[in-house]
Amino acid sequence: MAEETTTHKHTHKEQRRQYTFNKLKAFGEEIIEDVEKEKVPTLRIPSRGTGNIVYDPDKRYYILGDRFGKRSLGNVKQIRKLGQMVYVANFCKDLVLRDKTATIREMYYISEGWGIEFNNQQESNIVGEDLEVALGATREDLGLMPEEDGASVYGDITLLDGEFEINAARAGKSGYTISPTIDQVELLDCGADFVLAVETMGMFHRLVQEDAHNRFNCLIVGLKGQAARATRRFIKRVNEELGLPVYICNDGDPWGFHIGQVIISGSAKLAHVNHDLATPDAKFLGVTATDIIEYDLPTDPLKDIDVLRLKELSKDPRSQTDFW
Repeated sequence: MAEETTTHKHTHKEQRRQYTFNKLKAFGEEIIEDVEKEKVPTLRIPSRGTGNIVYDPDKRYYILGDRFGKRSLGNVKQIRKLGQMVYVANFCKDLVLRDKTATIREMYYISEGWGIEFNNQQESNIVGEDLEVALGATREDLGLMPEEDGASVYGDITLLDGEFEINAARAGKSGYTISPTIDQVELLDCGADFVLAVETMGMFHRLVQEDAHNRFNCLIVGLKGQAARATRRFIKRVNEELGLPVYICNDGDPWGFHIGQVIISGSAKLAHVNHDLATPDAKFLGVTATDIIEYDLPTDPLKDIDVLRLKELSKDPRSQTDFW
């Protein structure tokens, strides 16, 4: 029984790891096959241009359209870029095989010894994102971590992080810090009824101090402003895997609205991974303009930049519902 439980605990992590390894292997085999057939290796990669980023009303988040670009060793201008992608893929394959991780900045420094170095880290990041798109695997599954961590969760949820079982209500007042590689963490057990995601860590700590997780039997997630990918992935996982409703409580300004929309419908920039990050069933609780009037809340005058942002949001496909 113990062996079966251990196997079950690691199912999610191992499934994603095997999927990623198979994708990396197929990527290399495709190039080798072209070479052996004396064909010029060519890769088709979904375009990430703004013209190929569309809002899917059925899925309720941004996705990539059906446009593709090509990277070919037959094009002199593309040889270097394709070579860089192969080096990054090989680097990631080694990480996946050894079950290790590296930050995207660490990879950039290591690449200086590859003989096909990047001009700067931005170029390195773009190639990493291109590989992410080409494979249909997230950079976290490829073993690449961002510099920033996710935020925190507090409440009755037990996770398996490595070999350690952690209950987020017994991990100190700061809760469990959401791992950048949250898909390597197993969700073992949860006694909460819903998730309450709040924009600021100040509000997160206040709710913990007020014992809100017990009073409302919820998980409290601190977003730290615009939520990191790991935080969004955690929210999606507890919603889908554990069936927990998600409620968002942010500042009542255009920036707070946008932070909520990104959790619900994803971002245009990450259209290629929104299927892993967006939580379309999440609900924005407030603070809304109606709340400000109804509860006579103190306000600050809108600045020109706030008005401009509101106008931009009014044209956003994510805002075309009765609620917004």
